[in-house]
Amino acid sequence: MKFTRRSLLGTAAACLSAGPASFAFSQDAWPSRPIRLISPYGAGGANDISARILAEYLGKNLGQQVVVENKPGAGTRLANELVAHAPGDGYTVLYAAAPYATAEALYGKQKFDTRKDLQPVALVAMAPLFLVVNAHSGFKTAQDLIAHGKTKPSGLDIGSPGAGSQPNLAAELMLRDAGIRGVIVHFRGDAPAYAELLAGRVDATLTAITTALPHIQAGKLRVLGVASTTRSALYPDAPPLREQGLPSVVASGWYGFMVPGTTPQPVVDRLQAATAKALAAPDIKQKLLAQGLEPSGSSAAEFRKFIDDESRKWGELIAKAGIKGE
Repeated sequence: MKFTRRSLLGTAAACLSAGPASFAFSQDAWPSRPIRLISPYGAGGANDISARILAEYLGKNLGQQVVVENKPGAGTRLANELVAHAPGDGYTVLYAAAPYATAEALYGKQKFDTRKDLQPVALVAMAPLFLVVNAHSGFKTAQDLIAHGKTKPSGLDIGSPGAGSQPNLAAELMLRDAGIRGVIVHFRGDAPAYAELLAGRVDATLTAITTALPHIQAGKLRVLGVASTTRSALYPDAPPLREQGLPSVVASGWYGFMVPGTTPQPVVDRLQAATAKALAAPDIKQKLLAQGLEPSGSSAAEFRKFIDDESRKWGELIAKAGIKGE
């Protein structure tokens, strides 16, 4: 058969026109098998439980099972690396957490490019930190606590669940805003920090409300304020710390969905839409609130900006304070 220049150009044009249609069809087929949702923490915590709440809803909405896999370790870095190196086919999703934004500042360059190898899908939930003190301390407001710190030669003693944790960083912000000295005492988790606070050996701690609530309800701990821009639905009685002379003290744990950087945009868009639908469901909202999480929701671009802002804010503080990750 003899090929003319016109026939070859026609064949090429046909191939090009068929390519995008074929690509679109492959994306329309997503998901055609179960999706792995990687949780960077062990079973039982707020990250794991909320991941399972959302996985069930997303599975029904997307028509495929969403299976939660726990990959704890190295301050969430193991899970982050696993998903960053996974195929970008939409079948491996990271349920990212707040340490994602501070990892490079605390530990140095990661084993993947945090800007390119993982891309944001949607911010899912926030867990604002609350400033709590021993209920028998006499402190009724954050200003009472600060005034006490000014009278002590060493300043305030503030308990933290670990170096580089969100409570640690929030405590640094509080001391800087208040213009007072202080010692941040690191423990391995919230429980030992509470034990020292209840024993009167530290003055305060910043914490998620869910873990502190049993002590608050028992009348052993008192909430002085919340490190957020507005009052929290989780504990509406707590006024924002920024309204108590601590304007920079805004700090929360957070969770959100991310996927490998090579994941096609149509898949990202569909997952983001399914997430928004889940977070709008009243029963999902209530279940998340019960875990101490405020449902959030965002576009992929908004989540990207949020991560960039968090990385910049905490990175500068970590450098100034000389904080090292454990």
